[in-house]
Amino acid sequence: LVNQLPEANLILLRHLFGVLHHIEQNSGVNQMNAFNLALCIAPNMLWLPSPTGPEEETRSTKKVALLVQFLIENSGEIFGGDIASLF
Repeated sequence: LVNQLPEANLILLRHLFGVLHHIEQNSGVNQMNAFNLALCIAPNMLWLPSPTGPEEETRSTKKVALLVQFLIENSGEIFGGDIASLF
């Protein structure tokens, strides 16, 4: 699916998840593992198109957080093995 994205979107995601992966690699110092980063970032990345109740929003946020956590933890495989070279 990543390869089907427009080039600009792919570049943006590579850089975003490259930064998040770099932060996660230093979680021993900054306490920001992939789970914590995902909880902070997920609500700003994807959201439901129409207002819903708080229960549905909570379920949706949890799903997005799991996706973001997966993308952070597997960013090298998903966006290219040398993601650190973006820096």
